[in-house]
Amino acid sequence: MHRNAPVSDPDDTGLTVTPPERQAAGLTAVGVALARSVAEMGVVRTARTLARVNQRHGFDCPGCAWPEPTGHRRPAEFCENGAKAVAEEATLRTVTPEFFAEHSIADLATRSGYWLGQQGRLTHPMVVRPGDTHYSPISWPDAYRLIAETLRGLDDPNEAVFYTSGRTANETAFLYQLLVRSYGTNNLPDCSNMCHESSGTALTASIGIGKGSVTIDDFAAADLILVAGQNPGTNHPRMLSALANAKAHGATVIAINPLPETGLIAFRDPQTVQGLTSGVPIADDFLQIRLGGDLALFQGLAKLLFEAEDRAPGTVVDRAFVDDRTAGFTDYEKHMRAVDLDEVLTATGLSRADLDRTAARLAASKATIICWAMGLTQQRHGVATIEEATNLLLLRGMIGRPGAGVCPVRGHSNVQGDRTMGIFERMPESFLAALDSEFGIRSPRAHGFDTVDAIRAMRDGRAKVFVAMGGNFASATPDTAATEAALRDCELTVQVSTKLNRSHVVHGRTALILPTLGRTDLDLSPSGTKQQVSVEDSMSMVHLSTGRLRPVSTELRSEIAIVCELAEELFGAGHPVPWPAFRTDYDRIRDAIARVVPGCADYNAKIRQPNGFQLPHPPRDSREFRTDTGKANFAVNPLTWLPVPDGRLILQTLRSHDQYNTTIYGLDDRYRGIHHGRRVLLLHPDDITGFGFREGDSVDLISEWTDGTERRVSGFRLVGYSTPRGNAAAYYPETNPLVPLDHVADRSNTPVSKAVTIRLEPHVHRV
Repeated sequence: MHRNAPVSDPDDTGLTVTPPERQAAGLTAVGVALARSVAEMGVVRTARTLARVNQRHGFDCPGCAWPEPTGHRRPAEFCENGAKAVAEEATLRTVTPEFFAEHSIADLATRSGYWLGQQGRLTHPMVVRPGDTHYSPISWPDAYRLIAETLRGLDDPNEAVFYTSGRTANETAFLYQLLVRSYGTNNLPDCSNMCHESSGTALTASIGIGKGSVTIDDFAAADLILVAGQNPGTNHPRMLSALANAKAHGATVIAINPLPETGLIAFRDPQTVQGLTSGVPIADDFLQIRLGGDLALFQGLAKLLFEAEDRAPGTVVDRAFVDDRTAGFTDYEKHMRAVDLDEVLTATGLSRADLDRTAARLAASKATIICWAMGLTQQRHGVATIEEATNLLLLRGMIGRPGAGVCPVRGHSNVQGDRTMGIFERMPESFLAALDSEFGIRSPRAHGFDTVDAIRAMRDGRAKVFVAMGGNFASATPDTAATEAALRDCELTVQVSTKLNRSHVVHGRTALILPTLGRTDLDLSPSGTKQQVSVEDSMSMVHLSTGRLRPVSTELRSEIAIVCELAEELFGAGHPVPWPAFRTDYDRIRDAIARVVPGCADYNAKIRQPNGFQLPHPPRDSREFRTDTGKANFAVNPLTWLPVPDGRLILQTLRSHDQYNTTIYGLDDRYRGIHHGRRVLLLHPDDITGFGFREGDSVDLISEWTDGTERRVSGFRLVGYSTPRGNAAAYYPETNPLVPLDHVADRSNTPVSKAVTIRLEPHVHRV
């Protein structure tokens, strides 16, 4: 059965604006989820598929990385956007060789990402060779041979780049990095480089591990939760259930964000009687902070906590923890006491009452969690900001205590697991040595390229082959023009994909599309045994995922099969890694993981426990900090913030509610009141009139840089919105062209997409 995809590419001519919604989820979300699912999958397939999402014997949602509850799981253990993600993958629409014969690459390049994604699942391996105008079919053996010959023909293995998306399962990630290191390079950029790399960099320096220290059960034990730079209602909707549960247990929730996001205002849980009739208020306080002001806020709060300690010695600073478990406290205290609160107020746009109220709650709390996402990480000073948030928790002894700790909320499902399995350009020597010992290979030690450096290398001709295990690299990355030019300059680009996206039409001189199974798909071994893979959620829980749906094409291969079969072609039969055995038995892969990856002993046994198992986390488990000092480190950072130049705005890029990363599900952002379009600019009504415009006007956004260069995106409709004066927001990937490749966070090299200086010009329609 084939369901119809959009025939025409929708534009923004029908865009309408309504007041933002004040409650998230509820029956409306149920209706949207079911309507999208039935349209993509049909009634029967929808019922069978959604019943298995995030269930113990089902499959892990291909959307966000929020963990499942450790106790009872509800029949519908998914959210609206999770249902959309499942429907996108389990769609009955297909993209066949006949589709590619009908549509030239030039035609496809004019289509929106939404239109491309809506065409359906890829069914056959396809190739473009120099001079071709269309993709054409290629056999799997010929595709592997083409890749292997190209890789063997490079002058240096470091001329190849191997990218990874967070969708990749643990077993695939482990084999993929094993293939890459066997080949001879550490060029393993991944999507984490563009989102939570700042978190990992900061936390590794502060507490010795780049992961969050809380579990899902800690939310019910917390009495104060700060949610900073994050929009759970759209990006991690199941988090709202955890916050509502925390509220039921007496917790206070503070939202810190430039925009008032619906999910943090009120949540209507559609699986409860109360949720059908009314919403649960989530945020007890909303600190509407200016973009880039979070570091200043955390430093101002620390100063106020020291002053509270002066008034009541021994009641605020956890001296036993600080003295026994931390380093650098004296310098930190000196620095914080010198902080200028007037500058803090200017940097944050908050009032002194806001600061005093928040500091008092921190001082009184016995169990505090600080959560954050891209609003903190994608700033120039993102690493320092996260260090300052961690400093606040260390000051109060809030690491390794029930209901307390750091909580970076990861975006893509299993992006954290990929890193655990070795997808990192700078894995430690201990991991590489264990890998070499297990397989009899010699892994390279020189650090490889992260995402930004990979683009630079392709741009400069230092990298000639690009292989992507999932994702949509062309649309996910900054500086769209530079990224697309870099990809087109490659000798070969390879995309292992489930669906069509922009990266398939922005390709190297030779290009391959290799269609793969998704999370929902049944994966059978050659003997007919049902295969299972494993994933790690945002809180270090590792569990199994089992697809059940019949694949839409017999030509689809699992990601594991693609890696193993390519490795056999590339290395030949004498290679020490048992690729054929791994291809047919995933337990064999997990046995190898158990011997190589720290914390994964007895992997096959523990993964089959009802909830899987939790990886070790020394700060959480025993207040052990494996840092350079052997203790948790207080960081000292200058008070950095982001002034708004005269006549300019500071832009943040963000997702719509009808979007997951670069996948566009639809053209509505109903929580923010945007319907039937995406090219909008949200800014304060007084800024609209102050710049001489009216709501509804069409403008161009021009980003300005110190090197004198400018970048422009055109035709954005002005929408008055509650946001601090001088700040603005617009959706990506439409605004990615405004972000230069070198506009990155200090120390993490993460693209700074939440702090782009722009000016506005009236849009002139050109024929």
